[in-house]
Amino acid sequence: MQNKGLIKLFAILFGLVSLYQLSFTYISNKVEKEAKTFAKNQFAETEPEKRDLAEINYLDSVSTNPVFLGIDYKTAKEKELNKGLDLKGGINVILQVSVKDILKGLANNSKDPAFNQALANATEIQKDAQETYLESFFKAFEALPGENSLASPDIFFNKNLEDDINANMTNEEIKPVIERKIDESITAAFEVLRKRIDKFGVTQPNLQRLGKSARILVELPGAKDIDRVKKLLQSTAQLEFWDVFKLEELSSFLLQADEKVKELTKKEAPAEVAQDTTQTEDDVIEDLIGGEEATDSITESLETRPLLDKMVLPGFTGRPELGSFRLKDTASVNSYLKMPQVRALLGNENRFAKFVWGIPTYNNELEEDITTLYAIKSNRDDVPQLSGGVVVDAQQTYDQLGRVVVSMQMNGRGAKIWEQMTEFAYNNQRQIAIVLDDIVYSAPGVTNGPISGGSSQISGDFSITEGQDLANVLRAGKLPASAEIIQGETVGPTLGQEAIDSGIFSFLLALAFVIIWMIGYYGRAGVFADVALIVNILFIFGILAGLGAVLTLPGIAGIILTIGISVDANVLIFERIREELAKGKAQKDAINDGFRNALSSIIDANITTGLTGFILLIFGTGPIQGFATTLLIGIATSLFTAIFITRLFIDSYTRNGKPLPCSTPFTKNFLANTKIGFLGKRKIAYVISGILIAISLSSLFTVGLNQGVDFVGGRSYTVRFDKDVNSTQIQEDLVAIFGSAEAKTYGGDNQLKITTKYRVDDTGTEVDDEIENLLFEGVKVHLPEGMTFDEFKSDDENKVAGRMESYKVSPTIADDIKKDSFWAVLGSLIVVFLYILMRFRRWQFSLGAVAAVFHDVLIVLGIFSLTYKIMPFNMEINQSFIAAILTVIGYSLNDTVVVFDRIREYFNDHTSWKMNRVIDAALNSTLSRTLNTSVTTFIVLLSIFVFGAESIRGLIFALMIGVVVGTYSSLFIATPVMFDTVKKKGIDLSDKKEEVAKEK
Repeated sequence: MQNKGLIKLFAILFGLVSLYQLSFTYISNKVEKEAKTFAKNQFAETEPEKRDLAEINYLDSVSTNPVFLGIDYKTAKEKELNKGLDLKGGINVILQVSVKDILKGLANNSKDPAFNQALANATEIQKDAQETYLESFFKAFEALPGENSLASPDIFFNKNLEDDINANMTNEEIKPVIERKIDESITAAFEVLRKRIDKFGVTQPNLQRLGKSARILVELPGAKDIDRVKKLLQSTAQLEFWDVFKLEELSSFLLQADEKVKELTKKEAPAEVAQDTTQTEDDVIEDLIGGEEATDSITESLETRPLLDKMVLPGFTGRPELGSFRLKDTASVNSYLKMPQVRALLGNENRFAKFVWGIPTYNNELEEDITTLYAIKSNRDDVPQLSGGVVVDAQQTYDQLGRVVVSMQMNGRGAKIWEQMTEFAYNNQRQIAIVLDDIVYSAPGVTNGPISGGSSQISGDFSITEGQDLANVLRAGKLPASAEIIQGETVGPTLGQEAIDSGIFSFLLALAFVIIWMIGYYGRAGVFADVALIVNILFIFGILAGLGAVLTLPGIAGIILTIGISVDANVLIFERIREELAKGKAQKDAINDGFRNALSSIIDANITTGLTGFILLIFGTGPIQGFATTLLIGIATSLFTAIFITRLFIDSYTRNGKPLPCSTPFTKNFLANTKIGFLGKRKIAYVISGILIAISLSSLFTVGLNQGVDFVGGRSYTVRFDKDVNSTQIQEDLVAIFGSAEAKTYGGDNQLKITTKYRVDDTGTEVDDEIENLLFEGVKVHLPEGMTFDEFKSDDENKVAGRMESYKVSPTIADDIKKDSFWAVLGSLIVVFLYILMRFRRWQFSLGAVAAVFHDVLIVLGIFSLTYKIMPFNMEINQSFIAAILTVIGYSLNDTVVVFDRIREYFNDHTSWKMNRVIDAALNSTLSRTLNTSVTTFIVLLSIFVFGAESIRGLIFALMIGVVVGTYSSLFIATPVMFDTVKKKGIDLSDKKEEVAKEK
C-alpha cells in the first residue's frame, strides 16, 4: 500500500481531533452531573422547581471555571455533541405563518368583495392542495367572474405598495411583487422568532425555515416549561393602546343585551325566580355597576338572565372593568355579544365598540380561573391610535410596590402620540387599555398629567418569568402575521433519559457481539477489523460533534447499523484474501489482490446505500435527518477504516512473513466449495415470491396499513400509569369522549400510546389544551390518586406517571409528508436504476436490481399490513417507517451489487463457460460474504429491537425483515431476473467484445 506514513499521520491526527471534539461533551456532562447532585442535596423531590432553579444557579456560578485542559463549562456547552429532542426532552414544532394574514395586511385589510372571496376560496382549495397558499389565492382570484384586478386601489394599489405597484400593472406583473413581499414577511417572522428564542435561555436551539414555504421549524431540546414555549412562539406581540369605555357608559347596554339574548334564545325563567325580575332597571344597574352599595355578585335576581347570570364579580363606577366571568364561560359571552341584534343596541355612537378580555386569574373561592371583560373604543378600520411598532426597548422591572412590571420606551413619533393620549385621559379622567394580542394587560388611569418622553409601563399579575418573556417579545417585535403550530412534538425528560439508557445498552451489546463474531470467524484478522471498527465509531462521534450535528434516537440506530456496514467491507476483503490464498498465491500477493478485487464491490455497495441516505437527508425531517446524517457519515468513515486502517494492521503484522489465514480452524472451509444451483431453483423462487407478493397485495388492498398521525393528521400521546392498565377499556372510555380514539400498549403494560383525530383541523393552543384536558379526564381514574391536570402534563424529570410525550400533525402537513415520502421512495428507485445502469452498462442489471427492491418493499409492507393488529409493539406507518423502507432499499441493493460485481468478474475470467455456470459459480463464491454480513447485521438489529427504545421498534422491525428478504432477493430474484432477460437477448456480459455461447 502506498503512502502508509501519510495515512498513519492522518489517522492519528483525525483520532486526536475527534477525541478533542468529544472532550467538550465529557466536560459539559461532568459539570451538569455535579449540578444535579448539588440540587438534589439542596431540595427534596417534592420541590422540582426549586431543584431546577438551584441547578441553573450552580451552572451559572461555575460556567467560567476551567474544568479540563483549560476548557470551562460555558465553552464546552457551546461545542458539545448536541442531543436531539428524543434524547433530551423538549419541544419540536413546525409553525405555519399565515400568508392569508400577510395578504390582508398588504391590502390594508381591504373590504373588496373579490379579494375576500378569493381568500375564502383559497382556504378551501388548501384543504386538498399541495401548492402554497399564495398560489391558491392567485388561482382563486383568477377564477372569479368579471374583470378583477389586483392593481385595484381597493386591493394592492395602496399607500403601502405605491412604490412597487401602479394602477396600470397586470395581474401577472403584480404576482412577483406580492411573492417578494410575502417572502420578506416570512423572513421577518423568522428573525422575530430567532430573537425571542435567543433570549429564552435554551441551549442548542435549532430554528430553520423549511425551503421557501411559510413554515418554520423550531427545536428546543431541554425546554421544560412547554406552555411557556408555545406562548412565546405563537404570540404575535401585537401591542395596541386604546381608549376604553367606563362601566357606566355601557351598563344600560349590558342590561338591554341580556334581555335581547333572553328573547332570542327564548329562555324561560323558573316560576320561583320570576318574582325577582320585578326589580326596576335602576335597581339592576346599581347592582351591576357596584359602588358603595354593590354586593360581591349579582346572584339570585339575575339567575334567569343568560348573559348577566354568568357574571361572578361586578365592575365599579368610574372603572373600565365591565365585570368578571368564569374563563369557561367566555365563549358563550362572546357569542352573545357578537349577535347582530345585540350589536345594534350599542347605538350609532358606540357601534365600533370592541369587547376584549383581560388576563385570566385564579379565584380561590370559585376554585377556577376567571377573567375580566373590557370594551375598547375601536373604529371602522379597527386601527389603534398607537401600536407597538413605536416601542424601541422593553425591560422587566418593578413598580413602587415591588410588583413585576414591564417598562417600555417609545420612539419620537410614539412619544408624541402617547403624550396626546395621556393628556386626553388626564383631562377627561379616563383610562387607556394596553392590549397585547387582543388581551388587556392593564387599563391604567393618568393621575399626574400628560406623560412625555415616550415611557410607559405594562402592569399585571406577572411572575418574573412572565415579565421577562413579555419584555422579550416586545423587544423582538411583532410577528407580521399569526403563526399556528401545525406539527408539534413534546418529549418529557424522563423518556429522554430512558432513551439514552436503552440506546447505550443496545449499542454496547451490538458492538460486543460484532467484536466476538469477527474474532471467532476470522481469527487475528478479525481483531484488526475490530480495532478498525472502534476507530470508525470514534471518527463518527468526533465528526458529529465537530459539525454541530444533532444526535437522535434514530441517529443512534444509524450508528449501530453502520457497525454492520463497516463489518461488511472487512468481510468482503477477508473473503477475497481467503479466495486468493486458496488459489495458491503467496500471502503478500493474496493480500494485495484481495484488497484490490474487493475494492470495486465495496465502493459500489456503499454508493448505493449512500444514495438512499442522501434522499433521506433531503426529504426527511428532524430525527429522520439525524438517522440519514449518521448513516452517511458512517459510510464514509467505514470506507476509510476498512480500506486503510485494517490494511495498516495487516501489512504491519505480515511484514515478516507471519501467516494470516483470515479464518479459524472452525471456519476455514465453511461454505468454501458450495455448488448450489441457484438458477435451477429460480422457478421455485418465483412461485414462492409470487405467493408472498400476492398475499401482501391482498392484505394491502383489503386490510390496509396502520397509518400514523404523520400521514393522516391527529394527535398522539404517550401516557404512563403507576400500574398495569387495560388498553381496551381505556380506549372505550376515550371513544366516548372523543368519538374517535385508539389506545395501544406502548412498551410496558403500564404505558399506552393514545391517538385521536378529535378536532384534527383545529390547531390553536386553546384546542390543544382542551383536548389534553379531556384526555386527562378520560384516564384520571387509572392515574395515581390525587394527581392534578398540571401534574399530569408537567415535564418533571422524576415523573413516574402522566403524559410523557405528545405529538400533533395537522392534515395539511400530513398530506405534505405523504407526498414527500412518495417522492423519496420513487426517487431512490430511479437513482439506483440509473447508477446500476451506468456502473454495469446493461439495463438488465438495473431491471434485476429494481425487481428485487420492489419485491422486498412489497413483502415488508405486506407483513406490516398482516400483523399490525396482533404485534405487541407499535407498527404505525410514519416517517420512521419510510426511513426504514429506504434503508431496506439501500441494503437490498448493497447485496445485489456485490453479487452483480462478482458475476461480471466471472464473465471476464471464464469466457468459455456457459452463462448459467458462470452465474451459479459467482453466487456460490459470494455466499459466505452474503450470509456473514446478513447474520451480523441481523443480530445487531435484533439487539436494538429487544433492548432499544419503544419509539424506534417499528423501524428496526422493518429493517430486520428487510435484511432477511434482501438477502433472499439478491440470490433468488435480482440475479434470475437479470439472467432471464439477458438470455433472451444473447448479450455479452463481459467487458470483452466476443459473444459468449448462450445456454441451449
